[in-house]
Amino acid sequence: MSARGRFIALEGVEGAGKSSQIGFLRDLITAAGHDVTVTREPGGTPLAEAIRGVLLADHGEPMPPMTELLLMFAARAAHCRQRIEPALTRGEWVLCDRFVDASYAYQGAARGLGEEAVATLERLALDGLKPDRVLIFDLPVAQGLERTRGRAERNRFDDEAEAFHERVRAAYLERAAAEPDRYRVIDASGSVDEVRAGLRDALGDWL
Repeated sequence: MSARGRFIALEGVEGAGKSSQIGFLRDLITAAGHDVTVTREPGGTPLAEAIRGVLLADHGEPMPPMTELLLMFAARAAHCRQRIEPALTRGEWVLCDRFVDASYAYQGAARGLGEEAVATLERLALDGLKPDRVLIFDLPVAQGLERTRGRAERNRFDDEAEAFHERVRAAYLERAAAEPDRYRVIDASGSVDEVRAGLRDALGDWL
């Protein structure tokens, strides 16, 4: 039986460039001889992608923060059971564009629900599953929001006030500082080559 794979989550504020670098990371890990599954949250399975559509759409009425959090974990529970855990068991490395840290940052901190609400759902839904390493793409919020203005597909998170995104950024950096062995902060404000150099360093002990 293959050894269990490694689970890497990519996190960061809007416009930090996670999605544009995930292909580079996939190729980097593949070149080192590992099979890779690339996925995202919310989403990753047909059921979870359907929930993603509900989460990101504008329904003409406010979405209560607890509704948002519960939907995130409903999608995440399906994603973990049906895609992430089977891939890890097969020995594949999993690259996930956002995971549970996003709920601590967006719903726990920025929406004001607090860490305990997120932690309770994490215990119920994930059965101890957590990324082996979290790569936080960090840059000033104003710079990230400027990048999102060129997106072809915007969602309701893009339109939140700058103060909301500042709370998201602060939560990510606080979590990274509390657990430096598992987190790596990548300076996402530089050039593509500079960001990629940071990513190589962040996984250098594994590759």
